[in-house]
Amino acid sequence: MASTLFLPAPGIARTCARTTTRFAAPRSLLPLAQRRNISAYGYEQAKALTFSEYGEPPSVLSLHGHSISPPHGDKMTLRFLASPINPADINQIQGVYPSKPTFTTDLGTPNPIAVAGNEGVAEIIALGDKVKSAGYKKGDWVFMKGPGFGTWRTHASATTNQVVKLDDTMREGITAIQAGTVSINPCTAYRMITDFTTLQPGEWFIQNGANSGVGRAAIQLGKKWGLKSINVIRSRDDKAAEDKLKNDLKALGADIVITDAELQAQGIRDQAKEWTNGGRGKIRLALNCVNGKAATAMAKLLSSSAHFVTYGAMSKQPLTIPASMLIFKDIHFHGFWVSRWAEKNPEDKIKTVSDVLDMTRKGEFKDTPFDQIKWDYETKGDELIAKVKDTLEGYREGKGVFVFGKT
Repeated sequence: MASTLFLPAPGIARTCARTTTRFAAPRSLLPLAQRRNISAYGYEQAKALTFSEYGEPPSVLSLHGHSISPPHGDKMTLRFLASPINPADINQIQGVYPSKPTFTTDLGTPNPIAVAGNEGVAEIIALGDKVKSAGYKKGDWVFMKGPGFGTWRTHASATTNQVVKLDDTMREGITAIQAGTVSINPCTAYRMITDFTTLQPGEWFIQNGANSGVGRAAIQLGKKWGLKSINVIRSRDDKAAEDKLKNDLKALGADIVITDAELQAQGIRDQAKEWTNGGRGKIRLALNCVNGKAATAMAKLLSSSAHFVTYGAMSKQPLTIPASMLIFKDIHFHGFWVSRWAEKNPEDKIKTVSDVLDMTRKGEFKDTPFDQIKWDYETKGDELIAKVKDTLEGYREGKGVFVFGKT
């Protein structure tokens, strides 16, 4: 059930039997783009998907309503524009993700709750004097500096040390969805390709999860940088759909697309030699988000002294590394977590985001297919939670993204 609790003084907002009286500016006086639900005296009426305990999202999520007081000092009020549903968001709600959300009573609840979601883009709609002095203004777009902030919400209060501003040149020609989905998947692909080894044009990398957001980003970045790629996808019972996906990824820039079953079939090493000019083309990098036997099979195709980078474990199986790979082939195994990298390298994070957005602006980097989930002020919590549940069950044509309308 959705919870509704408003904090301003009596007369500003009243809640009775889950029915809220809100005092808003006359809609006829506001331009369409600025028509928002604003209570009297500058209090912003917000809604958020929250949870008070870890568990499966359909069981623990609820839509919570609350008020945000006018910002002062180092505070700013944000109105979210787009927030994606990432696998890490689901894991965080389940309590199995390393980065934990912030549980708080600041949203007007007697017991601590946390707001779900880690990625998104928001617009500054009000700000305190210290925020203005720091170079921010109304209308600026920002994304979250780190995980745990909570982005599945219509509005939020934030400080400058919690956000990163997209300057006007970075925003030019970019949609809210593009800005709201750039800071995790494209950045992960970008850093894994560039940070662990120096690949020269014409050299190869191999990856599983090639249809994921990271996988699609890696294909496009590799193509732009002159690299060759072998891309592994899950086998599908519907072979027509499987062939279509292979063709879609090749159109995106993939050189070779195979299934995990084909990867583990006899003769794969001979095939790899054919793809790489008789083995003269070296496969020097592997990107793994799956684990299990298929990941080990992928590692066996690597050239000596190559690098194998793991950034996920979608199969929930362990990664088994034969000792021969370490001793005789000198394969280097690494782990990568973009949140930790961004915390240690904030300037590089901004540069990476800027580079990807510049490619997007030039038409060199295409969006991942998105399933836009409309979120207006009147949207019911059950509708939003059902969309999150669909993500868990895989019923999507693309990545789910909350797109905020009249909130």
